[in-house]
Amino acid sequence: MSDEALARIAAALERLAPPPATAPDFSASAYVWHADPDRLDPVDTVNRVDLSLLVGINRSRDTLHANTLQFAKGLPANNALLWGARGMGKSSLVKAIHGDVHASHDGLKIVEVQREDLPSIGRCLALLRGRAERFILFCDDLSFGHDDAHYKSLKAVLDGGIEGRPENVVLYATSNRRHLMPRDMIENEKQSGINPSEAVEEKVSLSDRFGLWLGFHPCTQDEYLEMIRGYCDAYGIAISDEDLRAEAIEWQATRGSRSGRVAWQYFIDLAGRRGVAV
Repeated sequence: MSDEALARIAAALERLAPPPATAPDFSASAYVWHADPDRLDPVDTVNRVDLSLLVGINRSRDTLHANTLQFAKGLPANNALLWGARGMGKSSLVKAIHGDVHASHDGLKIVEVQREDLPSIGRCLALLRGRAERFILFCDDLSFGHDDAHYKSLKAVLDGGIEGRPENVVLYATSNRRHLMPRDMIENEKQSGINPSEAVEEKVSLSDRFGLWLGFHPCTQDEYLEMIRGYCDAYGIAISDEDLRAEAIEWQATRGSRSGRVAWQYFIDLAGRRGVAV
């Protein structure tokens, strides 16, 4: 093959290959990681509520806040798995705590990573490693199904392989499942695996790699009403306790559930009817 032909092939491969990721401007407080091409897109305004408006999750709030503050100060901190009932403020808590701690430690950044981008997470860590800033990697609504190998990529973040997880990175993940895998998937491994205990260990060990497990459970009716009252007070909406109770309970009955998300949805409806911008 001629040198000219080799040069054309090399040029074609160069065009096909994605350019190496360049270090972004880390002046923003929040980013979203995207792969193909690799990039960290800054987020101008984070969608979050004030920490004081999150009701009924005091223990989880205090534990995660203390862990985040330690991390922001450059002290050891654990990866955290927030698991449990849907709509009870798991992702809201992560974003609210980041906002609260960032106010006093502006070197603390948050980077959201989508589950489908986990195979590229090693390249994201390479961009963050060695920086002066501290980074919370945030995976929202994390779970894995049958024949899903993405969880193996996540182990690289939690344990870091031979390099180890960067000292300036911690992972916070939310999930409706404590073990991140469907229960029937784990049961099937027990029944059909050649070495069932080893197969189950492979699946369950992922959540064991999180130092903090914070459980979120369905709220009581009083907590549900307290959430809505807090939103009303924060945004200056005047409504009597009797009217709020009657409307809010009717709203939850039509939804068939009661949670922080349902409380916020009722409040949005109320604010719209009262002509109050949120």
